Amino acid sequence: MNELVSLNHGSGGRKAHELIRDHFAGRFGMMDPLTDSAVLKEDGFSLALTTDSYVVDPLFFPGGNIGKLAVCGTVNDLSVSGAIPKYISASFIIEEGFSLNDLGIITSSMAEEAAIAGVRIVTGDTKVVERGKCDKLFITTAGIGFIKAGLEHISSGKRIKPGDKLIVNGPLGNHAIAVLGARNNLSFSSAVESDCASLNHLIQGVLEKCDQVHFMRDLTRGGLAAVLYELVQISAEGIIIDEKSIPVDEPVKGLCEVLGFDPTFLANEGKILIVAGSDDYEKILTVLRSHPLGERSEVIGSVADGNKGKVVLNTSAGGRRIMDIPSGIQLPRIC
Repeated sequence: MNELVSLNHGSGGRKAHELIRDHFAGRFGMMDPLTDSAVLKEDGFSLALTTDSYVVDPLFFPGGNIGKLAVCGTVNDLSVSGAIPKYISASFIIEEGFSLNDLGIITSSMAEEAAIAGVRIVTGDTKVVERGKCDKLFITTAGIGFIKAGLEHISSGKRIKPGDKLIVNGPLGNHAIAVLGARNNLSFSSAVESDCASLNHLIQGVLEKCDQVHFMRDLTRGGLAAVLYELVQISAEGIIIDEKSIPVDEPVKGLCEVLGFDPTFLANEGKILIVAGSDDYEKILTVLRSHPLGERSEVIGSVADGNKGKVVLNTSAGGRRIMDIPSGIQLPRIC
């Protein structure tokens, strides 16, 4: 049977993991764990290299646009690998008939976000295709950052152990709901803006002051649930999460209840998960909360001795259940 690619293969969930494992990683010789950036060691230096494509629909949404998203996503993928982001390349596929005014707004926002993050966009490529051959504009980026000695382990999760605390730097689901609202022209009673932001300064502040960051990952496609699933796979440990501790803004929570979404599955573009050593997590939490992008950071759970390879959720209703990765997609074209 010749299976066809579906939107579920781009979800960041189980189908996406299977696609990457079966058709890319194995054939390209990529080794586990598959992280947001490849950590490369050469002549005593460690570099992080990442690449990503952005196909968000619509191109403009409350709190950002595809250009800002491309820079933030690249910066964050490098940063959660323990790297200091330095250089970005950007490639554009533009549909014939696209507005040059809109293109100017998007590229200007890329330049502005790069300046905020302290990175340089140094090279790129442009292709224009016939009308109908792509959906307005796609952007592909690559980024390079330098990793200080002693931080190479962060993306691999090799130092995760029972007793470690799990921290997120703020409310979940805002990006996905903001994009959904813009896509469908929904008029929310309370404004929901994307959390799209470059987190490198926040992360570097933590790494400079705290030495027990055992793992980091940004909570993009598949959301928190996908990262927790990945975490138990690479660490072979168990995780216990307290649902009441997971920060979610009330407008997002209300819309999720109406629309049938789970905020832990929704994409974010300015949120990370940090696994912190039990002796250092309070200090890490203090550092995070001292930064505007981490003011609402919370401890949401811990690495457990039991339940190896599983994520157990203590529900707000007082029960317990196994938290699994979504097999498909709640919202396509979200990043």
